[in-house]
Amino acid sequence: MPNSEGQDPQSILVAGATGYIGSHLIPLLERQVVALRCLARTPAKLKVGGKTEIMQGDVLDAGSLRMAMRGIHTAYYLVHLMQGSKDFEQEDRQAAGNFASAAREAGVRRIIYMGGLGDDADPRLSPHLRSRHEVGRMLRGSGVETIEFRASVVIGAGSLSFDLMKSLTDRLPVMICPRWLATPTQPIAIDDVLAYLLAAKDLPPGQSQIFEIGGSDVVTYGDMVREYARQRGLRRWLISVPVLTPYLSGLWLALVTPTAFEVGKHLIEGLRNPTVVREKKAMGVFAIRPMGIAEAVDKAIHGNPAS
Repeated sequence: MPNSEGQDPQSILVAGATGYIGSHLIPLLERQVVALRCLARTPAKLKVGGKTEIMQGDVLDAGSLRMAMRGIHTAYYLVHLMQGSKDFEQEDRQAAGNFASAAREAGVRRIIYMGGLGDDADPRLSPHLRSRHEVGRMLRGSGVETIEFRASVVIGAGSLSFDLMKSLTDRLPVMICPRWLATPTQPIAIDDVLAYLLAAKDLPPGQSQIFEIGGSDVVTYGDMVREYARQRGLRRWLISVPVLTPYLSGLWLALVTPTAFEVGKHLIEGLRNPTVVREKKAMGVFAIRPMGIAEAVDKAIHGNPAS
């Protein structure tokens, strides 16, 4: 039933519906008893069920957001403009400000946001991770209750980070590796990310919270490469060198994934930062127990995430 402000508690907006996480979340939401609305710059790219409402709009267009937020109780913010912008930090800032303002004006009761792990106190925090954290602060600053998840690499077929690793490992028998392959990380399977996102909408009302989430294993990026190679039956040699800069690493990526050159550079800058779960609050709030790296890689290779 609608609340005192005329909203149905099951009215949900997904911004970032055509992205990797959004496109896998939508089918799961459609199985539930919700009134689902999706925001997309290009609606033709969306594949949704007949009852899902599609609204054309852009997070950089404040007017389209005001229309999309009408009557919405819970809004998912799954947007990251790194892939389509030369100045993604500025555009992320503008988009988050627009979204926060529109949600507050419309009386939205909860925002659910997917961000990135990393220590805010680290002066070497990459622009990519710094922007992820800034977006979370802006959404919380709206006054709307915001549930922010912070994750490291998402393991799943179609995930940009996983596909970059897969492409490199598939094509390069000998890999001249930068130092960041020894950086600790706590990758998480896409199925577990989706489970957290779904559970967040059913939390009791309260204050804004940040949840750090990750799989059950802390590994290095080199370990991820080796695990993928092991499961694929590939023999790979990793030779570490200390002088491969992020820019040169981006050129290295462009040799095997030229279309991902710009995004690859930004991602690699983030790989120099440890991305591990330090605050384990999520384990006490959610019943989800994430899988480890071997199972996550196996599911990414042999099966699609639940959808």
